[in-house]
Amino acid sequence: MSPAKQITFYTAAYSPYSHRVQLALDEAGAQYKIHEFGKSKGSKPEWYYTINPLGKIPSITYGGPDVPSDQPSAESEKLSESIALLEFIADIYPEANLLPDNPVLRAKARRVISLYENYVHDAFKAAVFLGQPYEGLLQALSKFQSALPPTGFAVEQYSIADCAVAPFLVRMMVFFRRGLGGYTYEEGEKVRQALAGEEYARFRTYIQDVTEHPSFRVGWDEDDQIELWKDHPAFKRSKTTQAHT
Repeated sequence: MSPAKQITFYTAAYSPYSHRVQLALDEAGAQYKIHEFGKSKGSKPEWYYTINPLGKIPSITYGGPDVPSDQPSAESEKLSESIALLEFIADIYPEANLLPDNPVLRAKARRVISLYENYVHDAFKAAVFLGQPYEGLLQALSKFQSALPPTGFAVEQYSIADCAVAPFLVRMMVFFRRGLGGYTYEEGEKVRQALAGEEYARFRTYIQDVTEHPSFRVGWDEDDQIELWKDHPAFKRSKTTQAHT
């Protein structure tokens, strides 16, 4: 059963880090209140720093009285950092099986997260936002793909691993498909062609599986994401980039 304690989730629609936590909450069937900030990455209201001293999203308040989200209670726990929040949600909703009971599968789920964090994430940012050579991203995606089972999700069941990586990988695919990024048109074409090839067939089926999962579909709108991201300063660097649908 769901815990009786209140949960308030501080988020922003553009943020893949926040999306991680939303996926876990929705997969767990959690009852929670949302406080959504706009897409500005500037400073947050003063009251928010009592929740997260760094002013970052996502964060959660847990427990304490049910108060307005902009008046957090001193009695609630204040939690932040998206990966830590995924583990927390898995712990308080064990019936959701966000972390497998099998210790080998638990280790594999955490390995997939580490592979993304340590290999794919920086390569993704470099290729898409900084316009750096795309070969590093393709190599990183190959490493990531090699850790996946032959079919299905990151491990034998949907888990925090999928919650952790899907928000970034799906956005990456959308950015390339729709021509958003700091890369040139020619580089974008090369990445699209590579990812459409047989070498990345398993990666593509993984992306399809996570985007079709119910907890992903409930909070995802590709057109809305394009509107949120299209004016990113890095994306304006590539004037020759054309949208692809």
